Amino acid sequence: MKTVILIVGVLALIMGLLWAGQGYGLIQWPPHQPGQFTMVGHSHWIFIGLGVALGGAALIWFSRRKA
Repeated sequence: MKTVILIVGVLALIMGLLWAGQGYGLIQWPPHQPGQFTMVGHSHWIFIGLGVALGGAALIWFSRRKA
């Protein structure tokens, strides 16, 4: 069970950092297409991404704890 929590935590951390990077404009992927919404440059995705990344870090910490 701890292995599953660790994997979910790592994926959440990576996804959250990707979203925060896109919101800040550091990561320009996917390229903007006319008429299509992307996260690039939308500042509210910085906070959503950081929240998801913090949640992922908490899951990683929880999975690595000795019980």
